Amino acid sequence: MKNLVVNPVLNKEFKLRFRSFKSYLGVLFYLLALGLIIVGFIFIESLSNNMQGFFKPDQSRTMFMVLSILQLGLILFITPGLTAGVISSERERQTLNIMLTTTQSSSSIILSKLISSISYLILLIAASLPLYSFVFLFGGISPGQLLTTMGFYLFTILVYGSLGVLFSTLIRKTIVSMVTTYGVTLFLAGGTAFLTLIFMQLTNAYGYTGTQPTNPLAYFPAMLNPVIILMSTFEPEMTNEITRSTGIEFPLWISYLISYTLIFIGAILLSIKKLRPNMKKG
Repeated sequence: MKNLVVNPVLNKEFKLRFRSFKSYLGVLFYLLALGLIIVGFIFIESLSNNMQGFFKPDQSRTMFMVLSILQLGLILFITPGLTAGVISSERERQTLNIMLTTTQSSSSIILSKLISSISYLILLIAASLPLYSFVFLFGGISPGQLLTTMGFYLFTILVYGSLGVLFSTLIRKTIVSMVTTYGVTLFLAGGTAFLTLIFMQLTNAYGYTGTQPTNPLAYFPAMLNPVIILMSTFEPEMTNEITRSTGIEFPLWISYLISYTLIFIGAILLSIKKLRPNMKKG
């Protein structure tokens, strides 16, 4: 297992990504941007409290929700760009065949590429943790909610990163792989939200019969949408509304975990299989 993830491929990728001065500048500017958002939010909300200068716990909770949605947007925007070219770029530079002649297995190469490509994004998320001390300073959020949100980030990064690696393995051109990955990400993050809204509106349109109408079709795009799942952890009423509209009481977040785990496993296994498509077992 150690040789599966700790190998020359992973070591090389780490050195290329973290020895660049631009990487540290990226972390610096990211933290500065988040810090300005936090300070600006506190300042504006404090002034809005009848000019008393107080910052209430419910406002701190709102600030945490805003930061969480912003970081989720960062994950959905950056992850495809980091992972969609990890294999296809090696193929375009004609270095993939050299890599395949080494003793490294296909699973080792795929997992190393995935881990190294998302490691910088995980660094950005981890570096932002001290900024959340502002939230605990004013109250409104428990440490358990923060840990749940961070675990959700890590899980989502792995799944969307595996999709980028999959398309990078299947598609020869990096630009086509990247467009495809962004298209799938846009559908899962935006298209599923649109479908959920449409199905729920259709359900409410028939709410004049005296009985509570249900439409189970709205449940399935909702369980695939990371934004809806994240918001439902902050606002349980959103989950209750989806339950009332669909008639399905199975927890939405469990469906998200199951479906995305299957996507992750399927993407990794298919990437490993397609990395050496012409190899036959002896």
